[in-house]
Amino acid sequence: MTAEPTLLQSHLRELRHRVSVVCLAILVGSIVAYIFSEPISRFFMAPLFVSRPEAVSLIYTNLTEAFIAYLKLSVLVGIIFSFPVLLYETWMFVAPGLTGREKRVMFLVIFWASLLFAGGAAFAYFVVLPKMLSFFLGFANENLEPLPKMGGYLTFVARTSLAFGLAFEIPFLMVVASKTGLVAPAYFREQRKYYYPGLLALALLLSAGDLMATLLLAFPLAGLYEAGILVIRAFSSPA
Repeated sequence: MTAEPTLLQSHLRELRHRVSVVCLAILVGSIVAYIFSEPISRFFMAPLFVSRPEAVSLIYTNLTEAFIAYLKLSVLVGIIFSFPVLLYETWMFVAPGLTGREKRVMFLVIFWASLLFAGGAAFAYFVVLPKMLSFFLGFANENLEPLPKMGGYLTFVARTSLAFGLAFEIPFLMVVASKTGLVAPAYFREQRKYYYPGLLALALLLSAGDLMATLLLAFPLAGLYEAGILVIRAFSSPA
């Protein structure tokens, strides 16, 4: 009768430890990002100036807006750079239910998951953001002048990069869902016809309705979904 509560308490303690490590990593990453907030902000401003060369600066209308903008940007960048730690702690929490062969490939999976996240963020910055900004700035005319505010713009770029990075984690999330028993190994293969419209809707939301950006994201998401099915099948095969 006492085994189950003890086991539950052990899992809760481990979960609390994993969450604490992730929060500490985000805090450290945010502090480091704030120290370098000036060059980071200039890096994030580059797509705007490429999309609209005549724009030379951003504006802020409240005295505290620049400080708050740097603070929010630092936290988002801290989350982005601490993502490998999140992947590692998530995988280690799942690890007790894995076989020896699966544990041996843990670092390989974390490496590829981190690479996918970085690839998603880079894809957003170099491919999608210029097209989205060109789309939104295309509404400007002689009677309508865009004056992007510093806080809103930097948050928009950081959130978009983070969202695309998370979207590229589809294979990793599929494997975790399968190995934790949330779904059967064959679930994603059998439900493919229902998930593809969902991926298209996700691409549409992430690209804010820009058709070209939606198509640019939809195809990689579909490929990542199929990659997740292959990885799950590899894990499900006998050792």
